[in-house]
Amino acid sequence: MRNLTPENITEVFQSYMGPETDPRLREVLGSLVRHLHAFAREVNLTHAEWNTGIAFLERAGEISDAERHEFVLLSDVLGLSSLVDMLHSSGEGTSSSVLGPFHISGSPPLPMGGDLRGDRSDPVLLVEGTVRDPQGNPVAGAELDIWQTAPNGLYSSQDPEQETYSFHGLQTVGADGRYGFTTVRPVEYTVPSDGPVGDILRACGRHPWRPSHLHFIAKAPGFRTLVTEVFPEDDPYLDQDTVFGVREDLVMRYEDRAAGSFPAEGFELSGKVEGAFLAVRFDLVLVPE
Repeated sequence: MRNLTPENITEVFQSYMGPETDPRLREVLGSLVRHLHAFAREVNLTHAEWNTGIAFLERAGEISDAERHEFVLLSDVLGLSSLVDMLHSSGEGTSSSVLGPFHISGSPPLPMGGDLRGDRSDPVLLVEGTVRDPQGNPVAGAELDIWQTAPNGLYSSQDPEQETYSFHGLQTVGADGRYGFTTVRPVEYTVPSDGPVGDILRACGRHPWRPSHLHFIAKAPGFRTLVTEVFPEDDPYLDQDTVFGVREDLVMRYEDRAAGSFPAEGFELSGKVEGAFLAVRFDLVLVPE
């Protein structure tokens, strides 16, 4: 094409894709380029600004490794991760929310009533709930991948002082769909801001804080996999999550429980919790495939 213009270059790009191009690729890539070209025309993008954008992408690639995924973080703080979650969440089930860049695979088994707190002195948090379908039937055999921050606000993948699977567990529910474990209350924390994503946050006058939360990945044969996180209603960052992960149905309440009221059986810590503790119940609803 010799007579390219700012007005026809998008159409010319589309015409360059051959007839064997996958239809979905044609749709997605074509739309991406159409919006990119429209963006450049709208803001009259300069060479200097284009170079800044390229340099940003290069820095994001350089800082990423097996433990840090700067492009995922970028998607999170721009709201893209949450938008994709919401586009594909079913209104029948628990809302999905961002996976985040700190999930690690291969968590060790966590038996029903198991403990993630270990020898830490922080108050015990008792977490219980059921995994069920939209009609209220228990989803027997569902597998829950559970993880959270340590009390210092760091995930184990960020903190060399923690064991690899600190505050991670994989629990399989029984026929009644119940799950339960003990841990400590997660704390609010900042997303990594020492890289190019942090530069964007500062340039926009934004903070890097996330409200505290518990992560779940729930899987069961015949059901859509649910990736989500749940947040306490009293967290100071609940209404200003920097990665846009909060949904109304993912907000729960920690309840204060008096000393001596911890379940006498069924938990690893039964008979060992003498003082007051926190408790929360949250049900996970899975949608059939």
